[in-house]
Amino acid sequence: MRAELLNSILSELNGSTADIEASAVLSNDGLMMASMLPSGMDEDRVGAMSAAMLSLGDRTSRELARGELEQVLVKGHKGYVLMTHAGGDAVLTALCKPNARLGLIFLDVKRAADSISKVI
Repeated sequence: MRAELLNSILSELNGSTADIEASAVLSNDGLMMASMLPSGMDEDRVGAMSAAMLSLGDRTSRELARGELEQVLVKGHKGYVLMTHAGGDAVLTALCKPNARLGLIFLDVKRAADSISKVI
């Protein structure tokens, strides 16, 4: 039941804009809970990297006195990876196109993270 709800939230997120290409919900230790990733993309690698990046972002934000971490954004020439906490026990990762309108994506991802935190 929970997996179905999480997949529904991810489906809605991916459908909210053409700029979001894929998304996933992971536990804080990197275990995949639900995903809408392209075929051929290794879920275990996505999970491990997302958890590591968010953990490092948390530590960096604390150590540099920037307050509580809200999100981690990685920009590459082929697009963006956006990671954010979804409650205390999960991470939401979204893969976005290089010309994505980030303001709208931030809003959609925040809404999805809030919905995920209620399910978990």
